[in-house]
Amino acid sequence: MTGASSLSGSYPAAVNFTLLGLRLFLGPMIFAHGYRKAFLGGRVTGTARWFSSIGMRSATINAVLAASTEMGVGVLLCVGFITPLACAGLLSLMITAIATVHWRNGFFIFNKGEGIEYTLGVAVMALVLSSLGAGRYSFDQVWKVVKWSPMTSLSVTTAVGVGGALTQLAIFYRPLQKD
Repeated sequence: MTGASSLSGSYPAAVNFTLLGLRLFLGPMIFAHGYRKAFLGGRVTGTARWFSSIGMRSATINAVLAASTEMGVGVLLCVGFITPLACAGLLSLMITAIATVHWRNGFFIFNKGEGIEYTLGVAVMALVLSSLGAGRYSFDQVWKVVKWSPMTSLSVTTAVGVGGALTQLAIFYRPLQKD
């Protein structure tokens, strides 16, 4: 079986730089979201209040978990370490955001309440990155951490990401009833 990490190491330089660029966009972007939830603005308390306002139970626990997941996934993506699992975490975050906030607001991000355009785009980028691998300039490649085929990486990312989101939604999400 050709592993994703060995396959991505054989890509032309342009593809490896593109994968690095994708990781260096997604990683810091999602890390910044987590950092903001934890340390800026309303911090965890404010994030928990907002989570509660959209129907998430155990809002403080979910705020801490969301912020931690975003920062952890961000770091893993930046360095390209266990990339399919980092992408699964990102996919799970985006599915949860779509289900709890963005779905009802249509497609475009500029719609009132913000549509799914941004979160869906990030989810698709996570799936692409998972299936192609982190590229030559990653810990996955240097340490031969991930030896899965592109289809296995994509399947694991999808199963873990969708499964994580559905589990969180089933346990914690109770949509608020509009009066």
